[in-house]
Amino acid sequence: MGLFEPHGRSRRPFRRAALIADAPVVIVHSLAHAVAALNAAAATGQPITLLSAPDAGIYAGSGWFAALIAAARAAVPSAECSAILDCGDDAGAAQAAIRIGIGAIVFTGRPDVAARLGDIAEQRGGRLLTVGPVASLDLGGDFFGSPAALQQRVADLYRSGTA
Repeated sequence: MGLFEPHGRSRRPFRRAALIADAPVVIVHSLAHAVAALNAAAATGQPITLLSAPDAGIYAGSGWFAALIAAARAAVPSAECSAILDCGDDAGAAQAAIRIGIGAIVFTGRPDVAARLGDIAEQRGGRLLTVGPVASLDLGGDFFGSPAALQQRVADLYRSGTA
């Protein structure tokens, strides 16, 4: 394998849908949150966007988020979802997320750095947001909630029409 040949590590787990327009945005903090959100979305037949907690790309890392989303998608393959990792103002975290193929990231750092990172993300088929989307629901308050209770909170979001 030469320097510029594919090496197999660039598989992009989020390429299916970088962002889905008009899908409710749910902030997830754990695999249980992500699976509950996807179960609720699948039950309604509606798409959903999973957003990491603010700055999660910095303290939890892009590898954690990629694994969380891959596991949630494997658990609920019928759900249509997109995922966004919030990297705060950390250019290194944003670069790591782009490198491993996370399709959409939030970067709130300097505009000149954001422009360069946005160009790199676009070249790799991703998207960089300089402002995070407004969340419809943050499951952080129910960190240890039961799967049924978590799924019910997301289902209520769809039923209320605010999704």
